[in-house]
Amino acid sequence: MDIIEFMSGHLMTILALVVTGVFAGILAGLLGVGGGIVIVPVLYFLFQGFGVSADSAMLVATATSLATIIPTSISSIRSHHRLGNVDLDLFKRWSLFILTGVLAGSWLVTRADGDWLTLLFGIIATLAALNMLFRAGKPALFPGLPSSGGQAVMGSSIGFFSAMVGIGGGTLSVPLLTLFNYPAHKAVGTAAAIGLIIALPGALVMLLLGTTPEDAPVGTFGLVNLIGFICIVPLTVLFAPVGARLASSLDAGLLKKIFAIVLLFTGLRMLVQLSL
Repeated sequence: MDIIEFMSGHLMTILALVVTGVFAGILAGLLGVGGGIVIVPVLYFLFQGFGVSADSAMLVATATSLATIIPTSISSIRSHHRLGNVDLDLFKRWSLFILTGVLAGSWLVTRADGDWLTLLFGIIATLAALNMLFRAGKPALFPGLPSSGGQAVMGSSIGFFSAMVGIGGGTLSVPLLTLFNYPAHKAVGTAAAIGLIIALPGALVMLLLGTTPEDAPVGTFGLVNLIGFICIVPLTVLFAPVGARLASSLDAGLLKKIFAIVLLFTGLRMLVQLSL
């Protein structure tokens, strides 16, 4: 089958993946949210629309999302580093713990039931949405970061849970760091670096060790859908600046609340689907 035959036979899938990339890019630039928190649920429901089981859809969505985070996090790191917002000391202290959590979490994904991942993502998405709605602008709960042992737990937990649900470091690390009175701009910049150390090893483990489900969407190797990766990444990178420009002319606070409500319903819908 040549490339023209392939594209004509899977045109709707490719178009849907392209729209996913555009949507994720605009939201990332507009609201400052990580692409994974958008890409995972979109791919999860999209793949099911093309006849993939919910179990397989979640596995492939998780791995594919991590793969798409690799190039976007590199671009984000460069931007934040130029602004001096990447805390290299914190990143160095946490790197080994994050990596350990990522390797454990991504290996577990290759052995896990997709329903458990859906449950975990639904819980994390719901908590992230509630944090956006009710914790924005609130004071920190703690005066500073915990001891080195506490930070080791934080780093390994961020790596473990982020890898298991296909998200970068921002969704968990930014709210967690700001709870401990860590500067918000530093938290966002450092989260970009954390995202790379989550996405790269996590995606590689799922690509090389994952067993491709029998009903996986076309173009899936291991657990990573390479067609999804190719379609999503360029559009995400291209449209993130568009979202950033829109943010300057729109009420970003209101938009973030709207997104949080959508994310809340998305997380709850994933949880409800498990109970049906």
